[in-house]
Amino acid sequence: MGLLSFAKSVGAKIFGASEAKAAPAEELKKEIEKHGLDASNVQIAVDGDKVVVSGGTASTEQAEKIAIAIGNTIGVATVENNITPAKAEPESKFYTVVKGDNLWKIAEAQYGHGKGGKNDVIFQANKPMLKSPDLIYPGQVLRIPPLS
Repeated sequence: MGLLSFAKSVGAKIFGASEAKAAPAEELKKEIEKHGLDASNVQIAVDGDKVVVSGGTASTEQAEKIAIAIGNTIGVATVENNITPAKAEPESKFYTVVKGDNLWKIAEAQYGHGKGGKNDVIFQANKPMLKSPDLIYPGQVLRIPPLS
């Protein structure tokens, strides 16, 4: 799946993390589970601000959600996603939110002019990390799944 970059100064605050380093692996696993994602077959290795995730999940969607759940935490600059999904699906693109963005604007930019109404596709693709379509912040990384 590859290497994803994150703004390590923004995101969820987890015990043991600072802007200089990611939280310990056990705490990151709790963060994954907090979002209702199955991390039972996932291994996490932390090296400063870099996190490597490996193992297996049920789907590409689950593997991507695990990577962004970890990456959108304080202290994580990169996530190397080596998770192998049991059911391979087309991979998502990833987008880093900038000041002034909203999901409608992101959908227009990612899917094309006139496709702002597809903002709910992006919102649904990022649940449960996103609680509301109006609560996104600069530096946050979002999954942008391909349209069917």
